[in-house]
Amino acid sequence: MLEHVRGRTVPEARTVLAFSERHVSNEIEKVLKSAVANAEANHGLIGDELVVVAAYADEGPTIKRWRPRARGRVNRIFKRTCHITLRLAEAPEPNAPRRKRASAASVAQPKGGSGTASKPRSRGKKKEVAA
Repeated sequence: MLEHVRGRTVPEARTVLAFSERHVSNEIEKVLKSAVANAEANHGLIGDELVVVAAYADEGPTIKRWRPRARGRVNRIFKRTCHITLRLAEAPEPNAPRRKRASAASVAQPKGGSGTASKPRSRGKKKEVAA
């Protein structure tokens, strides 16, 4: 679900999460709501103008439990958890001038004085053969 949210604006991300049938979308929506509230309260940003820059889930602590089985044995149950992280940033200006790509001619360096060319290295000492 985090791939569907990454790179979208906050209203788009909320729409995607609202119409998703996955159970985890409710948890991601809570984290998104909290991140927007923090951005508005702590940094004075407008929530609808933010973009989800990064969205990832890291492994959290694993809770270990035991389940009784027949003949006095037990099975281990691992209840895995995760840390959901969303980073928000302001949307870039749509009218902002973009930098032009460097052409191939300007990137190529002149021959001789660049210092990038080197002679081939030997792979060890040469063995001398006695005649």
